[in-house]
Amino acid sequence: MDLTSYVNNLGREFATLAEAGGPEARALVERLTGSLESAIRMTLLDALSAAADEITQDLAPGSVAVRLRGRDPDFVVSLPAAEAPEPAAEGELQVAEDGPAARINVRMPEHLKAAIEEAAAREGRSVNAWLSRAAAAALQRTDQRPEPRGGAARGARQFSGWVR
Repeated sequence: MDLTSYVNNLGREFATLAEAGGPEARALVERLTGSLESAIRMTLLDALSAAADEITQDLAPGSVAVRLRGRDPDFVVSLPAAEAPEPAAEGELQVAEDGPAARINVRMPEHLKAAIEEAAAREGRSVNAWLSRAAAAALQRTDQRPEPRGGAARGARQFSGWVR
């Protein structure tokens, strides 16, 4: 959902109101309009999030979430599942994309972030969903075949001691 048209409409409304106030009011609105853009966007996002929460209460057990893609919100509708998901095979980590979630902050190089965003877009997933699946897959691989400690290759022999 592109918020630009709504932000621009508010800017035009401010300009129309300023016309009635004279040149000083017009100058003030022109100075403030650029600064207010981010505040207007945040207020619109808050309103959309509150609306999604209200819709979720009526839609339960389904849900509606607002996710930010760049500077614009995206709505994600999760309908209740018709049937329960199949249980995971022994040793397999099951990834639930809905349900309780924990928030973490991750710092990574810009090029890695860009590559993750591209991979998520190719799969038609959000970055969050893509990272959750990638983390689950990595955990599943390490659970199935543990990596050797100390960085030695599998099958490499390590010796300790001294020689003459």
